Amino acid sequence: MKQINSQKIQIKLRNKFNKSGVKMIGPETIFFSNDTKIGKNVTINPYVVIGSKVKIGNNVTINSFSHLEDCKIKNKVEVGPYARLRPGTVLEEGSKIGNFVEVKKSIIGKKSKANHLSYIGDSELGKGVNIGAGTITCNYDGIKKSKTMIKDNVFIGSNSSLVAPIIIET
Repeated sequence: MKQINSQKIQIKLRNKFNKSGVKMIGPETIFFSNDTKIGKNVTINPYVVIGSKVKIGNNVTINSFSHLEDCKIKNKVEVGPYARLRPGTVLEEGSKIGNFVEVKKSIIGKKSKANHLSYIGDSELGKGVNIGAGTITCNYDGIKKSKTMIKDNVFIGSNSSLVAPIIIET
């Protein structure tokens, strides 16, 4: 009985977002939370899960196999495919989170990007930052979590491990 009710809720949510102009490719594969908020001109590709407390701005594309929860996505952002946005994530205008990238409790600045194979946790990225493939922020030392700060226009090369606490400037 519970599964049937859940299916009805998802159909209702998909219809609501469809009527508000959200473009869904394969809507039967997209799952929303009751509190999801979505702006204008948003495209969501197949196999996306949007958990609770997600707010999506205008002109956003969410690509396939992405999972979002308790995050804020501002205008003109692209997410995924295969991205995971965890609680406390804020993607500023024009930023991009690519394939196989996980972001937790971090701010990704305007026009900053992490295109592939990265983990960004407990971090703050400025404007125009480029995170190379295979980069991870090492934010936990076994006792406490520390913050990584990356200032505006910094380029982080591929396969980098950034051990917090750290501040990186140009």
